[in-house]
Amino acid sequence: MSEIKKFDLLGVNYAALDYTKTVDIIINKAATNNSFGVSALAVHGLIEAYNNRQLNTLVNTIDLVVPDGQPIKWALNYFFSTELADRVYGPTLTWKVLQAANDKALAIYFFGSTEHTLNLFIQEIKNNFPNIAIAGFHIDRFREANADEDADDILKINASGAHLVLVGRGCPRQEIWVAEHLGKVNAVMMAVGAAFDFHAKTVKQAPKWMQDNGLEWLFRLIQEPNRLWKRYLFTNSRFIFLILLKMFKIQK
Repeated sequence: MSEIKKFDLLGVNYAALDYTKTVDIIINKAATNNSFGVSALAVHGLIEAYNNRQLNTLVNTIDLVVPDGQPIKWALNYFFSTELADRVYGPTLTWKVLQAANDKALAIYFFGSTEHTLNLFIQEIKNNFPNIAIAGFHIDRFREANADEDADDILKINASGAHLVLVGRGCPRQEIWVAEHLGKVNAVMMAVGAAFDFHAKTVKQAPKWMQDNGLEWLFRLIQEPNRLWKRYLFTNSRFIFLILLKMFKIQK
């Protein structure tokens, strides 16, 4: 497999790939139990990494970071002429990976979220992808594991025979977990966040026209204003400011 070309956007190395190429890479790695990290990183994750040098270093150790948000796609196209036709949206990527995993009868482990959401998500997978083996799952502790717990988690995942580990702990906790378990977990680890809730149908997805026009944040803000208002007020405005600054410097 040829080396993945990456582009530095505000300090994060993005792979400018479409869904097909991304899924091919993930499935090829998963089929041979490669320890491999994937993150679908939107504006929130990018700005978190920009603001935190330690997090930035960890994110850039993840093997494949793809542009989840439309603004990320637009920026990559503008600054690097990547000609991306679409973003690589985490929930859609997850579903496409599940389709390909079903074709190859791969085994999947789930790490994160609540028991309720996991049960609903796993049932959706059983209904739609009968060839996928459910290797196991781990409900989020909503805290970081201690050394003994972490060692036990790794042992359970590897013993399960999982080819893929879907990680839904919220950004940036899921990216940190994936980065810190490279070389330890013998599977492809995908940080996919809201995909758990969307596919479990516990959270509504924005209409397609809002997604296509970069307005998904507004839809989610309306749904969960108390939880998300600070995130979108500060991260979105900071992203716009930094992009304008980068545009000005390039033009200058």
